[in-house]
Amino acid sequence: MRGIWKGVKFHVPGQTLFAGNRSAGRPAPTETARGFCRSGLARECGGKCAASIYGKSTISAIRLAFLLLLPFAITACSDDPPPEPPIRPVLYVEVKPQQQETIGRFAGSIQARYETTLGFRVGGRIAERRVDVGAKVSAGDELASLDPTDQQNALRASQGDAARSQAQFLNAEADAKRQQQLFDRGVGAKAQLDQAITQLSSARAARDQADAAARQAADRVGYGTLHADHDSVVNAWHVEVGQVVGAGQDVVTLARPDVREAVFDLPAYLVDKLRHEPEFTIESQLEPEVRTTGHIREVEPQADPATRTQRVRLTLDQTPEQFYLGTAITVMLSRPIDARTWLPSSAVQDQDGKLRVWVVDPEAKTVQPRDVEVLAREGDRVSVNGSLKPGERVVSAGVNFLKPGQKVRMDEGVQP
Repeated sequence: MRGIWKGVKFHVPGQTLFAGNRSAGRPAPTETARGFCRSGLARECGGKCAASIYGKSTISAIRLAFLLLLPFAITACSDDPPPEPPIRPVLYVEVKPQQQETIGRFAGSIQARYETTLGFRVGGRIAERRVDVGAKVSAGDELASLDPTDQQNALRASQGDAARSQAQFLNAEADAKRQQQLFDRGVGAKAQLDQAITQLSSARAARDQADAAARQAADRVGYGTLHADHDSVVNAWHVEVGQVVGAGQDVVTLARPDVREAVFDLPAYLVDKLRHEPEFTIESQLEPEVRTTGHIREVEPQADPATRTQRVRLTLDQTPEQFYLGTAITVMLSRPIDARTWLPSSAVQDQDGKLRVWVVDPEAKTVQPRDVEVLAREGDRVSVNGSLKPGERVVSAGVNFLKPGQKVRMDEGVQP
């Protein structure tokens, strides 16, 4: 440092000065210069320094030149290698070729294949409903009942008619026996015997008719109570307590839970595509991980005039336990296609007119570019064609800052 300024020439207004060593024969420092040296702003040189010789303005110029040359001296003397490129955090997606084309997603529900709507066999006023919607019932369980007053009155009237007819029959039978005895002894006329036998036959028929009416009246009393005819679940009520219903009117709907199917409405213009053996995937809307597949069991031939949709019923290949009756589902209609690879739009980089993606080496955690061709665009994703293999990882975010062979830190992104 002592010889750094040796032989350097400076120009000061009115004089030409040199910065040299003590042998240069410079004048002695002045008081002002010595004070400047003692302040620490100039380096002392055995009692003599540049500040004492040349003054403050000259020293400022020397210090400025030193500061300007200092970075070049440090750089020239440094032997450290250049720093490595930073490790870039990136998001990636896994290459999964798609072999199914989704035609549409439709909302539906799980319903029973077999549903029965029950009603009373006689008319009357609803007196009681014993179960609610959703209740499980067994065969023979009582569901509802009518007010029995009318039916009981009709039963008593029928029983009275039956008793009267029985008495008339007994009387006709006794009369026929007497006429037969008289005829056998030869004191009775044949005409009277025939008349008695005819009256007996009429009385017997009237008695049988009255007995049948009495039994029918008794049955009608029993018809005032509605029973389940099989193990089922109450799906819907169509009447309320106190309502007067007629014979055969819809009262309650029962569904058999042992056989369930998916039901949804399909737009009429898509019905033609069902002829190409489409595949149906059914998943629960509340639990998307619960899913199964199905095939068509029935398509209603006539479209709904208001919605222009046709109801489709699917038989489930397997019925998950979570598919209860009434479960809201999503039905995905798809068909097989040639394998396609879909990636997020952000994964494709346009470099000088060429499209490429960055493939991650999971072991070395480095990236390399690979050329691709975009076949189709759909929203925020693209279908690409290239040398991508199933299972490879492609960078989906941060592609503009990558270089071949650069190390990255991988975070899994959203799959397309």
